[in-house]
Amino acid sequence: MAESHPPPARQSDPTLTGAALIRAELRTLPAGPGVYRMENAKGEVLYVGKAKSLRKRVASYARPQGLGARMARVVAACARLEIVTTHTEVEALLLESNLIKRLKPRYNVLLRDDKSFPYIRLTTSHAWPQITKHRGARDGGDEYFGPFASAGAVNATLAQIGRAFPLRSCSDTVFENRTRPCLQYQIKRCTAPCVGRIGRDDYMALVDEVHAFLRGESRAIQARLARKMQAASDALDFEAAAIYRDRIQALTRIQGRQDINLEKVGDADVIALARRGNACCIQAFFFRAGQNFGNRAYFPSVPAGTSDADVLEGFLGQFYAVHAPPKTVLLSDTVPNARLIADALMLRAGFRVHLQVPARGNRRAAVDHARTNAETALARHLSENASQLRLLEGVAEAFALPDAPRRIEVYDNSHIGGKGALGAMIVTGPEGFSRSAYRRFNIRGAIAPGDDYAMLREVLTRRFTRAMAEDAAAGNEGGTRADWPDLVLIDGGRGQLRVAEDVFAELGITDVALAGIAKGKDRNAGRERFFLPGREAFSLEPGHPVLYFLQRLRDEAHRFAIGGQRAKRSRGIVRSELDNIPGIGSARKKALLTHFGAARAVGEAGVEDIEKVAGISRTVAKRIYDHFHSGD
Repeated sequence: MAESHPPPARQSDPTLTGAALIRAELRTLPAGPGVYRMENAKGEVLYVGKAKSLRKRVASYARPQGLGARMARVVAACARLEIVTTHTEVEALLLESNLIKRLKPRYNVLLRDDKSFPYIRLTTSHAWPQITKHRGARDGGDEYFGPFASAGAVNATLAQIGRAFPLRSCSDTVFENRTRPCLQYQIKRCTAPCVGRIGRDDYMALVDEVHAFLRGESRAIQARLARKMQAASDALDFEAAAIYRDRIQALTRIQGRQDINLEKVGDADVIALARRGNACCIQAFFFRAGQNFGNRAYFPSVPAGTSDADVLEGFLGQFYAVHAPPKTVLLSDTVPNARLIADALMLRAGFRVHLQVPARGNRRAAVDHARTNAETALARHLSENASQLRLLEGVAEAFALPDAPRRIEVYDNSHIGGKGALGAMIVTGPEGFSRSAYRRFNIRGAIAPGDDYAMLREVLTRRFTRAMAEDAAAGNEGGTRADWPDLVLIDGGRGQLRVAEDVFAELGITDVALAGIAKGKDRNAGRERFFLPGREAFSLEPGHPVLYFLQRLRDEAHRFAIGGQRAKRSRGIVRSELDNIPGIGSARKKALLTHFGAARAVGEAGVEDIEKVAGISRTVAKRIYDHFHSGD
């Protein structure tokens, strides 16, 4: 396995930079495989690479004149070189992918969207298997089918499966406590095993059919159902024949939804690249058991001078660092180190993974289809980004900023009568809203109900104090610099703006622009007033595109704040007085409520009565009693 840290004896000479540093480091570099990391003087990671021989690979950077423009910039800024040795080149490739995802070096190809994919789960560990959508960690006792490109694709497939194979979808708790069939049974989406409307043998036959369907054997199932329908019809059991007919029709609809099939391939991912300059789109289609499970578009960050092959190779390493690979990966272009990548994927998957660039047949058709989708998605993405960039340039002009802001943070507060107060931050930039960067802040300080100024002060202080601490840690330990905004937009007028100015003055922040947005005198949308430090308030013309853009930002922050406040209030509604007692967790709370029926009844009980509840000792019973009678 790879070493977790570089050898402590190696230290970069602080007086050397660039090619001189590289040449000085060559003497101590090992000849074996590993990963190298180049950092600048601030400790920011510039580039992460792998090598079969660290000494030979790093030696190639000692001659800047032979490098491309991208790597020449990396070498020129390099002030520190770190290495991690590995036993094999495959381990080096895996470690490189993990470090790129974690450190996000500026000059590597970066895959920004690494959300997990949804699967269909069949809970075969239960006596009466349940079929549901699943995302996240897997339970080894169940079976999973996928991945699907989106939750919508899973839901559509589950809806079709429910018509053809009416298995239960309810939770185990609901299943065990049913006394009569639910609505799913009435609409023929379940066979009601919870109340014995189907025998176990017949139910497990349905489970076997679901297995066969998800393995791509839907036509064989359809033929078998047709024979059963005919037999039921011959026996004059027309009700059973109608059920088989409906299941056959459901299967026919599922088969008709597959516009491209890879029936003879089995499980495969189809990955195609489209590119315009430094803008790239990679489309990934997922085929399982020959069926199209959907697709997803990725727009990786690509440094200038990166070849198509390097973009695709970087994508494969990072994508399959978090997603399980299938047995076949069909590519639009040849990648370097294809055999090495295949070995690394085999190490992850536990079986041989084949990388192919098909030249003809249905595999080539699938790749061409994926490339066409990539080109269409890229064109749309560039058009949207161009519009977004024009709006950001308009903001810079309206607010007299030196450049179009790359990151705008918008802040709003929410509360109901001073209760449940929280602050919200949304983020936008050239690529639109960055929802993964949204944050909510529960107000912690002793603040008078409805004091919006104090709430805003707490939110801004916490957000930027943390950003400064992350920057300090990055400078000391070589970590990643915190994301700082170019513009902070406050939902409020002159008073809120002064609060923000005070916070920035206290923290010594001078390079972040501030602005406030407030509705007009009559609180009419379209009459917003804008407040900037040192300037008179002003308005934009009604119908101005930048005005609409800023209104949308303000409304998104308000929506996010209100949503958080409502969720917080909902959580408060389901809480009870038992939650305020130390040592009473969810299990004891459930036992007490089950035994007494309500928290009020617990408060009226004596110590001996409370002690009779399962899991409640004499000491805990006394603590509960004292909590409810502390004011007596």
